[in-house]
Amino acid sequence: MGGSHRRGGDAVTGLLEPLGVGAAESAVYLRTISAPGSTVAELADCLGMAPGRVRGLLARLVEAGLITRVTGRPVRYLPAPPDVAVDALVRRRQEELEQVRGYARTLARRLEEAPRQGVAGMIDLIEGEQAVVEHAVRLQMGARQEVLIVDCPPYLYSPAPGNQQEAQSMRRGVQYRAVYHAPILDEPGRMEDLLANAAVGEEARVLPSVRMKMLIADRRQALIPVSFEATELRSVILVHASPLLSALVTSFEHLWEQAVPLSGCRNAEGPDKSDRDMLTMLAAGMKDRAIARALGITERSVTRRMARLLNTLGAETRFQAALQAAKRGWL
Repeated sequence: MGGSHRRGGDAVTGLLEPLGVGAAESAVYLRTISAPGSTVAELADCLGMAPGRVRGLLARLVEAGLITRVTGRPVRYLPAPPDVAVDALVRRRQEELEQVRGYARTLARRLEEAPRQGVAGMIDLIEGEQAVVEHAVRLQMGARQEVLIVDCPPYLYSPAPGNQQEAQSMRRGVQYRAVYHAPILDEPGRMEDLLANAAVGEEARVLPSVRMKMLIADRRQALIPVSFEATELRSVILVHASPLLSALVTSFEHLWEQAVPLSGCRNAEGPDKSDRDMLTMLAAGMKDRAIARALGITERSVTRRMARLLNTLGAETRFQAALQAAKRGWL
């Protein structure tokens, strides 16, 4: 009986915490429900707390509307009906959260209306590694609908780190589309990272060579290098809504149409997953050594399986094999 009561009390305590009622207050409240009309001394003795502490907890519970004080000698405490009292707390907390939400909207408008430097307010120059990272994070965490990425060198760090904000944003319903520069897939672990991203919702495509590095959020703002020929990424341009941003979006869509899908099979009668992965890497222009490393097999195995796929597709070259696989819906 005692263990069952504690588990029930813990559950109620956990439910009250989001309403701003701590564990100690909850324990006192639960005791008044079990023993209505208790005094400070009785509650302190039952809960093993000092009377002074119990008195302070009771005062906070009275203020929250969870219990009421019955005058007399000694003073006794009665619980308010839980459904009525908790409903009142929920409404109060909802009102507070709405106030916070309204304040956040006000701050967002203030940020958007802040004076901008640059050509007619269309661009800002962002300098310094930390500032570049912070703006990339801010754009993704502030996205509501979609993020468009063209991923290619240069990178701030080597090896290039994973995009931690991507998974968080996708959980909020943000769509990610990314075009990757094929040579980076030769780097250890990159192909595995890209396939993992695709598995959780990223739409990824690959081009043999792409040098228009960019990140576009909701087609409202974009980050691009100061120069597409730059070998370092210590300065970038933040592009605001403008004809320049529209041109960047158009460029992304053009690259997207030209790129090869990284994963996904629309034909259930096609090759197995391992062969589809090999064809995807082949279409991306990866070398045998990189394909072998990504699949965890030997280069000799890659050569044998590639020969079998060429025969199946009726192709004489790897390029023809990639085209045939795409036409059949295997990529």
